[in-house]
Amino acid sequence: MTVWDPPEPPARPVPLDRERIVAAAIALADEGGLETVSLRKVGARLDAGPMRLYRYISTKQELFDLMVDEVHAEILPAEQPGDWREALRVLAQRTRQAALRHEWLADLLGGRPALGPNGLAVTEATLAALDGLADVDTVMRAVETVSAYFIGAIRREIANLRAERATGLSKRDWQRASGPHVTRMLATGRFPALAKAVYDGTDMDAEASFATGLDWVLDAVAAKLTQPPA
Repeated sequence: MTVWDPPEPPARPVPLDRERIVAAAIALADEGGLETVSLRKVGARLDAGPMRLYRYISTKQELFDLMVDEVHAEILPAEQPGDWREALRVLAQRTRQAALRHEWLADLLGGRPALGPNGLAVTEATLAALDGLADVDTVMRAVETVSAYFIGAIRREIANLRAERATGLSKRDWQRASGPHVTRMLATGRFPALAKAVYDGTDMDAEASFATGLDWVLDAVAAKLTQPPA
């Protein structure tokens, strides 16, 4: 008998765990969005059949929850900021940065609270920064208000980035292409407030606009936190 005669020994299955599965799913989503993520495709990337994945994750929604929690580890600051305002600013900025790295995150932000360990840690750090500054209901409304602002701003920014890729037009290119139509419409005199905004307004990039809006929201929250109890 030669070395070529015996059959090949069966290959050992690729080792799996939840961490590898989530990392593969995030890589797929980073490349092509949430629509490219399925247990079958994750299994193919890991060279494992989808039935093996069901031992660790039951549904695609569970997989999404795990992906979001993994990204919350990137959002959690290494050190607690010194005051409540900085804590909320850091939360907003780090969430935006995470969404720019993982654009699919914008589709999963908002809604029900994240209940994974990293998501809970982010919430705990945020609430701890405001603890004792006002009653718990005021604190909760403050966090909700800031979160509503930065989630909306992030979704708008990601939508614009996707539009650039889909059309092949940058913001400047799109403005130039739309310019003749907008000019004709404004010349009718039907939109004076819009005309003033278009011709006299300052064009800000996404980062500057995000930071300015965040400061305004934080100013409004500060006014509520410093109000004496009724």
